[in-house]
Amino acid sequence: MTEEKEYLTQEKFKELEAELEHLKKTKRREVAENLEYAKSMGDLSENAEYQEAREMQATIEERIGKLESILKSAEIMTAHHGGIADIGATVVLEKEGEKTRHTYKIVGSEEADIANGKISNHSPLGQAMYGKKKGDSFTFTSPKGKVAYKVIDVK
Repeated sequence: MTEEKEYLTQEKFKELEAELEHLKKTKRREVAENLEYAKSMGDLSENAEYQEAREMQATIEERIGKLESILKSAEIMTAHHGGIADIGATVVLEKEGEKTRHTYKIVGSEEADIANGKISNHSPLGQAMYGKKKGDSFTFTSPKGKVAYKVIDVK
């Protein structure tokens, strides 16, 4: 099975590395201590603290696995120059029938944050605008139906 690349900015890559290190060095130790304490309290079958510590351990180990996978398959986005909407590009769109402009930066899914104008390259809009140039028009299907946009600029 081939892993799909995860596109990240250098800042996000460093942030995820720091989170991974914190989970491995600090959180694992804290959970291990909680487990030892809970075990010392006796009967594990009815020990809520033990069950909670086990669940926390599973959550941490799952996140560690996910972070390791992301970092292993990460490709750092470099500065975008080329006038084509792709990973790292900032695209200014105008919805058909409106004069309001929307600006989105195309990023990898781990970095997507629509409230801050960062849209995943895997999202329907991100996929639809991918490869477009200034002046191109495109449509895509949103949860509310078909939507048409025009690319005003690609930076």
